[in-house]
Parts: sequence; C-alpha cells; structure tokens
Amino acid sequence: MKETNRASWSGQLAFVLAAAASAIGLGNLWRFPYLAAKYGGGVFIAAYLILSLTLGFTLLITEIALGRYSRQSQITVFGKLGHKKWNFLGVLATIVPLVILPYYNVIGGWVVKYFVAYVKCIFCSADTLSDPNAFFASFITAPWEPFVYMVIFSLVVSFVILLGVKNGIEKSNLVMMPILFLMAIGIAIYVATLPNASVGIKYYLIPDFSNCDNFGKVILGAMGQMFYSLSLAMGIMITYGSYMKRRNSIPSASVRIVAADTFVAVLSGFIIIPVVVIFAANSGVNGKVAIEAGPGLMFETLPKVFSSLGVAGPYLGLIFFTLVLFAALTSSISMTEACVAAIGDYFKTKRKSSTFAITLWALLLGSVSAFGYGRWESFKPFGMPALDFFDFSMNSILMPIVAALTCYFVGWVLSPKRILAECHRHGGATGFKYFYIVMVKFIAPLLVIAILISEVCRAFNIGGWSI
Repeated sequence: MKETNRASWSGQLAFVLAAAASAIGLGNLWRFPYLAAKYGGGVFIAAYLILSLTLGFTLLITEIALGRYSRQSQITVFGKLGHKKWNFLGVLATIVPLVILPYYNVIGGWVVKYFVAYVKCIFCSADTLSDPNAFFASFITAPWEPFVYMVIFSLVVSFVILLGVKNGIEKSNLVMMPILFLMAIGIAIYVATLPNASVGIKYYLIPDFSNCDNFGKVILGAMGQMFYSLSLAMGIMITYGSYMKRRNSIPSASVRIVAADTFVAVLSGFIIIPVVVIFAANSGVNGKVAIEAGPGLMFETLPKVFSSLGVAGPYLGLIFFTLVLFAALTSSISMTEACVAAIGDYFKTKRKSSTFAITLWALLLGSVSAFGYGRWESFKPFGMPALDFFDFSMNSILMPIVAALTCYFVGWVLSPKRILAECHRHGGATGFKYFYIVMVKFIAPLLVIAILISEVCRAFNIGGWSI
C-alpha cells in the first residue's frame, strides 16, 4: 500500500514502549492481584500467561497489522482496505475509547488526589489519610473536587497529545515507562523484606486448587483480564500500528508488549498481596476480603496498609501512587490519541483542532461520572452509578463485540493471509502461520464471545458466574 506522510515512531523500541504503556494501566495494578488471589494464585497466573501468548498475541498482531498496512486509525481502516460495508465496525471501535476515556480520566483524577495527599503527608505533616475510608467517601461525593482533579489530569494528557507522536507520546513514554518499571521493582523488593512477607508471596504464587472449585471461572477470569489489559478492541493498537515503520517486526514487537504487560501485572501481585496479608494478620481483618475489595483495594485498603507501616508508610504510599499515576497517564494518552487520530483521519482536521474537540468531549462526558457519586448521585442508568454503567457497557459489552467482529472480518472477509503478509515483511517470523489462521478464524472469536457472555452473566448475576 502506498506510503503516506503519516507520523511514525522513531523505531521498534519507541513503538513497544508506547504500546506497552497503553496496556499497562490501572487494571494491572489492582484487578490482576485480586483475581490471582481469588482464583488459586499460581493456577490463575499460569492460565493468564497461556492466554496472553495465544489469544492476546493473536488479537494484538491483528490490530497492529491492520493499522500498519492501512496507515489509518480504526475509524477509516476498513474502508481503506476496500471493505466500506465494514465501516460500521470502525465506528463501533471508535465509540469504545470515546466513552471510556472520560470516566478513565475521572479515575485518573482520583489518583492525582491521592498523590497530592501523600505529598502533603510527607512535606506538610498533614494527617489527611488517617481514615482512608472517610477520605475516599468524602472526596468522591464532594461537590466539585472530583471534577477539578479530572480537569487537571485531562489537561496534562492533552498537552502530551498536542506535542505529537514523537515529541509528545514517544518522549513521555521514554521517561515514564522506565521510571514505572524501576518503581514497581523497587517497591516489590522492599515489600519482600517486610516481616512475614513470605506468607503473602506463597499465598500469591503457590497453586491452590481448593480455590478453583470451578475451573471455568478461572479461565474466564484470566481471559477477561488479559483482554482488557492489552488495550484490545479500543482502536489503540490499530492507531499505534499505523505509526509503525515497515521495517519493524510485528510479531517480535507483540511478544515484547505482552511480556511487558504481563511482567507489571505479575509484579503488582508481589507489591499488593503480601502487604495486605501482613496488614490483615496484624489488624484481625479477613485477608481474603481485603484483597478482593475491587477498586476499593487501591483507594481504601492500601492506604490503610501504608498507614500501618509507621514512618515508612507515607513514603511507600507516595511512590506507589506515583507508579499508579504514570500507569493512568500512559493509558489515557493512548486512548486520547486513538480518538484524536480517528477525528483527524475522518474529518481531515489538524491535530490541534482534533485534540481540542476530544478534550472538550472528555470533560463534558467525564463530568457525568465525576459528579456521579455526589451532586448527580440520583442518575443511575440500569441501577448503576454513571461510571459503573459506562464501564460495563464498554468493557463488558461493546469491546468483546468489536473484537469478535474484527476476528470474523480478518478470518472470513479480508483473509488472514493479508495480516500474515504484513507480519512477514522484510523476513519477519513465519513460524506461526497455521496457528494464527486457526486462532483468528475459529478459536479467538469463540473465546471473545465467551468473555461477553460471562461478563453479562456476572453483571446480572445469571448462573452464578460472578467473576
């Protein structure tokens, strides 16, 4: 396909860091550890690794190859490939980040709030986190604070996007990602030195089949976590792939992205589970309940843990929430870029205008979630707070639908050979040809549909599939 003047990454490393930065988000830092603890420790980790290197790898190279071949974002990629009847799928794939970005920025604002709180604890001797439950509840129900912090977070993200692919996204990732990795490793090492940390590490790593009463739940839980963690079906990898140079290897880059994402997810378990187990043992709290606290694990349980660590607690809290802030920023940057690129490709607008439009959109829709626990608490579509509704409708419904349709398009309409040809440019790896064809045509669509069914069952408590 004819080359365009489209922006591009400086090289393979820049692309891998950008894609890994997108994949490594808040879900890695709280959802993976609690699912691992819930579903048999090492059993869940093994299932996650296998699924990441099969289903995750297949979906990842598919989206990256679609982007690089077409040099388009998700909204125009199907028409560029000569299948305008499938433009509806590009629209669906664009709706996903357009809806997720606003409420993700709200959660990013929460992280900024905690970052500021720990800075105050250390440098201003403030005792704002003496009661983490009350702190969190008073913050998210406050009249204006959640919105203000969302605006701060959103403007930082938009500033990076305005600088462009190389000067903004690439350079920010070159700074944040190494620091993120180093902080995660450093915290994990520190946690391992705490008294009785070995109890939590064993709880995390040693396979416990007694917690796997239904192995189907383990597989579905691992599959769902892997699917959301790798930023699939959001247009991000198609957009980032469109900036990838032809000479770079898609399979090699995909393996590295999966490895980096999995490394941080597994490492987060070494950070969170031991300290929560230690805290539970010392305070008489049920450790299993504390670990499975969902989002409350990050914003309520962990601050309690840090408070129990004495003088070192606030410092550990600050480092941890700096790590979380970087993860939130990199993921939000990637979603914003997918939206900005889509607007630019479809309407032929410049980056500045597209960024302004998406930022305004994110602030307007984000306000619904920002005020959803306070002044607009009564607005509960299907009985859910606004943020939970947006999350469910996108993550549990639309994303699996987009992924399944993408697999069908590649497997039965476009032909897997087009994707394989793009992957094999300049002597790229060829050993996975038959594996890829079978996965994208048959196995991947069925697995993604299974995620869709299980998530709907979980949300409405159908059949006991509460994953």
